[in-house]
Amino acid sequence: MDKKTLDHFKNERTLVVIKPDGVQRSLVGEVIGRYESMGLKLVGMKMLVADADHIEKHYTLDPGWKKSVGEKSIAGYKKKGLEPPSEDPIEVADAVLERLKKYMVAGPVVAMVWQGAHAAEIVRKITGGTEPLSSDVGTIRGDFVMDSFEMADADDRSVRNIVHASGNAQEAEAEIDLWFDKDELVEYTHVQDKILYDVDLDGILD
Repeated sequence: MDKKTLDHFKNERTLVVIKPDGVQRSLVGEVIGRYESMGLKLVGMKMLVADADHIEKHYTLDPGWKKSVGEKSIAGYKKKGLEPPSEDPIEVADAVLERLKKYMVAGPVVAMVWQGAHAAEIVRKITGGTEPLSSDVGTIRGDFVMDSFEMADADDRSVRNIVHASGNAQEAEAEIDLWFDKDELVEYTHVQDKILYDVDLDGILD
């Protein structure tokens, strides 16, 4: 496979993890259907119960994650007129991470790798914003979850939003390497590839 083929938009991959609440609410098929309907190709999938170490590695693959999450959380508290639990972003992020670990190891998850043009961005669009309450109607989180940051904070837990989706293509590469071995990902031709990516659409009437 030459470099041009490897770099083609259609070969971009992204990670999706259906979280324990999504599995327990029998939404696995619904979530998969949303991504398939867009034209993305499923190239890897497995069910597992993750451990806390794995979840911590996942969320801290980006060395700047803690600082970023901590700063956003502090800003969120202040925007609501509330006093943050700490002014130290790392301390706040550590508390967020502990809640995430408790949430993500509570039951089985379904990890998937999706491939297609602009895969990471498309998946994020279909999935919706982090907070279900403010996610658009038509997105997975907007259509299937009633949770909010405010309710999660009041209950001292992570917001339950069904799905994790990689933030961008670069983030996806690192996350896929953490969740999947290379031999667990399948290279294959899908019948719809020709309609989605063939330049001239030749061969339809053959």
